Amino acid sequence: MLRKFSIYKGLQKPLVYRGFKGKFIAWGIGSLITGLVAGGLIGALTSMYLGGPITIISIATGLGYTLHKQKAGLHSKTKNKGIFIHAVNLKKNYAEYIS
Repeated sequence: MLRKFSIYKGLQKPLVYRGFKGKFIAWGIGSLITGLVAGGLIGALTSMYLGGPITIISIATGLGYTLHKQKAGLHSKTKNKGIFIHAVNLKKNYAEYIS
């Protein structure tokens, strides 16, 4: 008698929370904390009327930047365009092996 068991196939997918995937979850949390601390410090040092908008603006900017970077992918790499020529000095290495 063979029993069939369903296999969970979502193990290779990145963790997703409210639109943020993988490492960008930590980036989003970091931008929230940074915005709250920066706005709180500015509000304490100057006035609450200046600290409140700066808190909102810094959190929105951080989350927007995180969403923008997420569009490049989880493993974004620099993509250099052009032709790169690497100098090779074979005569020097070849002379060492002959001797």
